[in-house]
Amino acid sequence: MADLQNAKYSVEERMALITIDHPPVNAFNAQTVRDLDAALDMALADETVKVIIITGAGQMAFVAGADINEINQIKNADQATQVLRAGHNLFHKIERSKKPVIAAINGVCLGGGLEMAMACHLRIAGDRVRLGQPEINLGIIPGWGGTQRLQRIVGPSKAAELILTGDPITAQEAYRLNLVNKVVPMGDVLKEAKGLARKLAGKSAVAVGCAMNAIECGRHLPLAEAMDLEIEQWRRLVESEDMKEGVQAFLQKRQPQFKDR
Repeated sequence: MADLQNAKYSVEERMALITIDHPPVNAFNAQTVRDLDAALDMALADETVKVIIITGAGQMAFVAGADINEINQIKNADQATQVLRAGHNLFHKIERSKKPVIAAINGVCLGGGLEMAMACHLRIAGDRVRLGQPEINLGIIPGWGGTQRLQRIVGPSKAAELILTGDPITAQEAYRLNLVNKVVPMGDVLKEAKGLARKLAGKSAVAVGCAMNAIECGRHLPLAEAMDLEIEQWRRLVESEDMKEGVQAFLQKRQPQFKDR
């Protein structure tokens, strides 16, 4: 197992839990990005893991943004590109994962924290959480996908408002905008995320992977091509043991026992 300094990694009940642990507010710095990347690789390589949860340590923040001291050290465009590519690569890996990734947003979720949450497939937020892209207040813009993912979720006009003003929104507003899937009491965020993860872990990993591929790849294609992609994924499932088991279980009025093959 990799030696993680700013993250914790554990596995239970087919769930991998990645906890960002960089006090006091879990700000992203280069080490934290490397640790998250290493932890994600462990979860993706572990065949026993079917769902991944990402959360923040403590009770203050999921991720409160980037480490401003590190941003202050960026002196030229080449350095900026290196920093931005590191974040992009990590978040692309999350987004393209065939295992569902759940963001358990248990505190302040700003800047790079929101950008990472948007790369996750499902998001559960505490009811007192604030979310936003405040980069404009530093004279910069979101650089880890915020300008692109945010508008695809909430629409270009609302994304422009949030990015250009830098104003945070409440968890309730984020839910209204479809930016989070569910809002729960602050103390229940991880519990709710684990409950959802258990439900997903009970599904066929083969079917989940095909669904994830159809959703992620399909949204970048014209509709006609995306429909063909859906057919392709369906065809992959026809001869799977899990499809046969799922159909038989339904007909026999029992719970399916998927073998992930």
